[in-house]
Amino acid sequence: MKQVIQSARSGELKVKDVPAPQAAKGEILVHTQASLISAGTERMVVEFAKKNLAGKAKERPDLVKKVLSKAKTDGIKATIKAVMSRLDNPIPLGYSAAGIVVSVGSGLEGQFRVGERVAIAGAGIANHAEINAVPENLATPIPEGVSDEEAAFGTMGAIALHAVRNLDAKLGEVVAVLGAGLVGQMAAQFLSLSGVRAIVLDYDQARLDLAERLGAEKSFNLADDNIENNILALTGGIGCDGILIAAATDSSEPFQTAAAIGRDRARVCMVGLSGTEFPYAEFMKKEMSIIVSRSYGPGRYDEDYEGRGLKYPIGFVRWTETENLGEVMRLMAPETKHKLDVKSLITHHFDIGQAEDAFEMVLEKSEPHMGVMLTYPETITENPKQFPASSVTPGGCVLGVIGAGNFARAVLLPELKKMSGVALHTIATKRGASSDHAQDTFGFAHAATDEAAVLDNPDINAVLIATRHDSHAELTARALKAEKSVLVEKPLGLSRDEIAAVQDARETSSGFFQIGFNRRFAPLAQQASAALSKIEGPRFMVFRVNAGTIPGDSWIQNMEEGGGRIIGEMCHFVDLARSFAGGRIISVQADAAQNTTGSADDITALLRFENGSLATIAYTSLGDAAFPKERFEIFAGGSVINLDNFRNLSITSNGSTKNHSGSGQDKGFEKSLAAFVGAVTSGGPAPINENDLVESSLATLAVLDSLRSGSRIDL
Repeated sequence: MKQVIQSARSGELKVKDVPAPQAAKGEILVHTQASLISAGTERMVVEFAKKNLAGKAKERPDLVKKVLSKAKTDGIKATIKAVMSRLDNPIPLGYSAAGIVVSVGSGLEGQFRVGERVAIAGAGIANHAEINAVPENLATPIPEGVSDEEAAFGTMGAIALHAVRNLDAKLGEVVAVLGAGLVGQMAAQFLSLSGVRAIVLDYDQARLDLAERLGAEKSFNLADDNIENNILALTGGIGCDGILIAAATDSSEPFQTAAAIGRDRARVCMVGLSGTEFPYAEFMKKEMSIIVSRSYGPGRYDEDYEGRGLKYPIGFVRWTETENLGEVMRLMAPETKHKLDVKSLITHHFDIGQAEDAFEMVLEKSEPHMGVMLTYPETITENPKQFPASSVTPGGCVLGVIGAGNFARAVLLPELKKMSGVALHTIATKRGASSDHAQDTFGFAHAATDEAAVLDNPDINAVLIATRHDSHAELTARALKAEKSVLVEKPLGLSRDEIAAVQDARETSSGFFQIGFNRRFAPLAQQASAALSKIEGPRFMVFRVNAGTIPGDSWIQNMEEGGGRIIGEMCHFVDLARSFAGGRIISVQADAAQNTTGSADDITALLRFENGSLATIAYTSLGDAAFPKERFEIFAGGSVINLDNFRNLSITSNGSTKNHSGSGQDKGFEKSLAAFVGAVTSGGPAPINENDLVESSLATLAVLDSLRSGSRIDL
C-alpha cells in the first residue's frame, strides 16, 4: 500500500510502498478514502525534521540534556547509537481521515462492521495511507449524506470544538478567534452555532471574507489600525469575553492582541502554536486566565483510553475526544438544521501518489491554500519489493524477527546486520512503515505486518521476538511448536501459566529458546565469572541498580501489557545473580519503599541459593540518571569483585587489586546474539540451560508474590 513517510533524520518526505497493517485486538482496519493535510501542524513536523542536528538541538534543549546525561553514564558510543536510532525512525504523517472498514478486530464485533464508513483520528493512527489500523476510541461512524472528504475534517473539527468548550463561552458572549486557518474557521462556526458572537482576526483578507460567509459576525484585518477601538465599539465598551488563539506563528503578537481586546477577567484559550510571552501587566490588571487546549479532548495522550479502549464515566467526562469526533460528524449531517460547512474550506485535491507535490505546495506556500485533501484509489496498491534469495548453507541460521521498536532498532538489529552466519529473512512489525524501514535499513529479504509471515514460513529456523511483553510467551510457544529456535527478549512471560505454556511447547519441539539476558554475556561479567569459578564456597552479592524513572502511563508500567518493571527489567539482575552464584535459587523475600508514583519501582529483593549464597538486589527509580546505573559487588573466599556499570571491573584478592576495563560500556548484546546464532547453526544445545532461564523467570515472579504476601517465597 502507499503511505506518506518522512525521515526524522534527513527530513526527506516520500510516498512509499509499505506492507499493509493488520487489525489487532480492539482495532478496526480502515481503507482510507480521504485524508486532510493539516497545513499548520504537519508543516511544523516536516520543518522540524528537515533541520540539521544543531537545529533540532536548539529547538529541543530538553532532549539535549537527556542525551548528555546518558553519555555520562553509558558512554559516547552507546549514546550516539541510541540517538541515531531514534532519528532514523520513519515518521508517518497525517492524523485526520475517513474511510471504509475492511476488517474488525476481536472485541469489536457488533460495534463496527465491514463496509461501514468511519471518520478516524490520531497522529500515527489516521495516517496518509491506503490502509490504517485504528483503535476503537479513535473512530466514529459517518452519517448518511456526509461525504468522505467532509468526514476527513473530523479530527480537525474535534480540535476546534474542544478549544471552544474550554472557553466555556455563553449565549450572547463575544469571542475573538485569532487566526483564520482551518481550526480558526471551524472554531468560529462552532461558536456561531452555539449562539456566541464570533469575530475573526487575521492578516489574510480572503480568509476573513470566508469566515464571514460561514457565519462569523465580524472580521478584522490585523494589518488595519484601530482594531481595539472597533472591538470596544462592537461590544459596547466591554471587550471580548473570550479569545481563542488559533494562529501558527513564532511571534507573541496573539497574546498582545488578546490583552488589548479582552475584557476584565476574559478567558484566553490557546489551540494554535504561537509565541508564549504574554504582557504580564495587562493580563494581571484584567486578571485574565489562560488555558492550553488538549488537542481533540479528554482521552487524548491517555494510552489506556486511546490504545486500550478504556471508557470514561459519562457522568464525569461528557465530551471525550470520541464524543467530540462524533459531534462534528452530526453537525455535518444533512438533517442538521444549522450545519457545519467544511466543503467551503477545501481548496486543493491530490491523489495519494501526488502527496509529495501537495506537501511541497504547503511547505513552500507556492499558492494560497487551506483545506488540502488527499484522495485514494478504490483498490489497494500492491507493489512488493523484490529481493534476491539469501544464500544460506544447510544448517545455517535463517532468522525471522517479530517487532522492531526502539530497543531492537538501536541495539539488536545493528548487531545482527554485522554478523556473519545469519540470513535476515523476514521482519514483521505492527505498522507497515516500520517493517519497510527495518527491511531497508538492516537488509531483510522480506517485510510484513503479520507475525505468521515469520512463524508459518518453513524456510525460517530461528526467531527473534522483540515485541511488547504481553505477547512474548504466546509467540515463543508458537515458534517452538513450528520447530523453530527462539531468542525472546525478556521477560519470558508475565505469569506462571504463560511460562508453563512455553515449557509445554518446548517439550515437543526440536528448537530451543533463549531469553535476552544479555548481561551474563558481557565481557567483564564473564571475566568476573571466570574469577569466581576458581573460588570455592558461597558468594555474598550486593547489586545496586539506579534504574531511573519511567512514567506511570508507560506501557511498561501497565500490568497487562508490560508487567511492570520488576518483571520487565529486574529479571535481568535476578538472572545475573543466578549466573554468578552458580547454584539454584531456593527462596525469594522482597520489600518495597512507599509507592508514591503508582508503580512499585523501589524494591529490595533477597535471593537465597541452594549452595548457601545470598544476593541482595536494590532496585530503585529514585536516583539521578546522571549517576551510573548498575554496580555489582561480590564477596567470596576472601576476594571482592566489583563490576561498575559494565565499564570497569576490579578484583581484590590477597591484599592487591587488579583493574580491568573495556573500550566502552558493553552489556553483552553482541555475544548474546552470536551465541544464539551459533547454537542454531550447530543444532544446539541452547547457550544457557533452559531450566536456569525458567528458574530466573519464576524467581522474578516470586518477588511480586513476596511483596503481596509480606513473606518469604520458597521456589
